[in-house]
Amino acid sequence: MGKANSSGPLLFQSKLLCFSLLYLFSTLFLALYSSLSSTTKCLFRSSPFEPIHVPLFSYPPSYGEHKYAIPTLRSSCSSPVFFSDYWMVLKEIDGFCRNSSALGSRHLRYMKGRAESFGGNFSTQKRFSYFDYSDVGVEVPCGFFKEFPISSFDKIAMEKCDGVVVVSAIFNDHDKIRQPKGLGSKTLDHVCFFIFVDKVTIKGLNYHNLISRKSKELKTGVWRIVEVSSDKLYENAAMNGVIPKHLVHRLFPNSLYSIWIDAKLQLVVDPLLLIHSLLVKEKADMAISRHPYYVHTMEEAMATARWKKWRDVDLLKKQMETYCEHGLEPWTPDKLPYPSDVPDSALILRKHSAASNHFSCLLFNELDAFNPRDQLGFAYVRDHMKPKLKMNMFDVEVFEQVAVEYRHNLKPGGGGGGSISSAAGSKTKRASSGLFANGSCSSCDKYLLTMWGESHD
Repeated sequence: MGKANSSGPLLFQSKLLCFSLLYLFSTLFLALYSSLSSTTKCLFRSSPFEPIHVPLFSYPPSYGEHKYAIPTLRSSCSSPVFFSDYWMVLKEIDGFCRNSSALGSRHLRYMKGRAESFGGNFSTQKRFSYFDYSDVGVEVPCGFFKEFPISSFDKIAMEKCDGVVVVSAIFNDHDKIRQPKGLGSKTLDHVCFFIFVDKVTIKGLNYHNLISRKSKELKTGVWRIVEVSSDKLYENAAMNGVIPKHLVHRLFPNSLYSIWIDAKLQLVVDPLLLIHSLLVKEKADMAISRHPYYVHTMEEAMATARWKKWRDVDLLKKQMETYCEHGLEPWTPDKLPYPSDVPDSALILRKHSAASNHFSCLLFNELDAFNPRDQLGFAYVRDHMKPKLKMNMFDVEVFEQVAVEYRHNLKPGGGGGGSISSAAGSKTKRASSGLFANGSCSSCDKYLLTMWGESHD
């Protein structure tokens, strides 16, 4: 008998089968690689993070919290966001909150006193004098020159929130309360959710039987509702909403991180993952989306006048001329790493550092002086404050995948109740012409020429 030929396993003796398996595995690998590297994906998770699968709260059909969603049209992403493992993120942020010194200095002294307005009504020169905070002994004006009218019961609860807080506001029943999605199984043990409302909004919630007055603590799903006696603050509903939006570090003095989310948005990614990816990993004081269309502050100002987002165009023009006189410049590559001068401020993530708190105070002072359009003073404050804060201005495509945007409540007679334009209303004096119309001479001529690429300097 001849010696038997030695050979490999029978599986590898078929060339056709080997080529088929090789083709199959290559195809699967390429498909996986393509799905991970595709420019249509902005968010990547390294592992499942055990989301809460059960609904957080069931609304009556009449409330219609998911009506009128605004579709997203962008399908590209130049800088995808990678989320770390949920449990690792939870442990790391919890460690920061237990050891607040790990976040660095949060020291900032606030001016105290009483005034007729909540913001203090400071002059231009006085406001700008606080942009340089090299002397930590100086007290910075930061609102609260009138009492913020909430119950002591709510105030105590806000002071107890000593880690991460998610904040929103609805004034004049302008939006719906929308429950977040995609929360990790332990997130509610580490994150507070507070939403500020006025009596008009409370009336609407009562109409739909969403709250009960049997308890001092009003809640709807994850959101703790704080009623604000807004008639004791600003006449304009939008300005009342600016207080929790930009002075969150003062309302929640013991919180180390915060997320502001406009009530028109529904958060669909766990807030801990967002803070870790957009703030912690980027070593940033603040994270905010760039505007989907505008890059220059003046573009936003012109759109504000054109679309009647603020009706007092004379005051709007005065605001822009004030900034131009004191050094406002259009965006250029020299301003990098800031990719834009105009944010989409519907979603703001903050580390409550001294730099972030300083920026929030300075911007609020500008809103108090002019109007609640926070995109107009944004770049001026950012570029002129000292010391600088590190800001992560992420892509619009990321914003569109971490939150779903809805239209404001539709009111009889057209328009949403409580909008800036309706709140400004007929009581404000409208300019007879548009912003910088007919090439009128102004302090912003140089700005406009540079923005349009016609400067000959």
